[in-house]
Amino acid sequence: MSDDIRPHEVAVALPDSPDAGVYFIGRIRTPWKTREECPRRGDADGPICRLEIDPRWAEGLRGVQPQTQAQVLYWMHQARRDLVVQAPRRRPVVAGTFALRSPVRPNPIASSMVELIGVEGTTVLVRGLDCVDGTPLIDLKPAPSH
Repeated sequence: MSDDIRPHEVAVALPDSPDAGVYFIGRIRTPWKTREECPRRGDADGPICRLEIDPRWAEGLRGVQPQTQAQVLYWMHQARRDLVVQAPRRRPVVAGTFALRSPVRPNPIASSMVELIGVEGTTVLVRGLDCVDGTPLIDLKPAPSH
């Protein structure tokens, strides 16, 4: 995390300890090495990315079907967590963290709707992600049926 702060941004002290724990179920493999390279909000026509599921969770993939949509929850591990007011690069206004889709937030959890391309062992192939290579995977959920 960088200590750099843009003009008008406000940081706060983080709590001494977290309130809960998270189990990462795997890692996400994408072609993007930096946040700047990542597409904004994913790209439905973008490259196929891989969700590499830890083998202990392999049975959890039972019933995961290609050709459907899924929600991927992941931990934006490179984001700072202490800003309450931000000055986004792409927006001319300063805004509170909870008014933005920025990865900078107290709990840097991201959610993307993706197309499920296939399952190969403990690897789930998807299209539509927007995160850096090696991002920790929190969860994979089927899209709600209508």
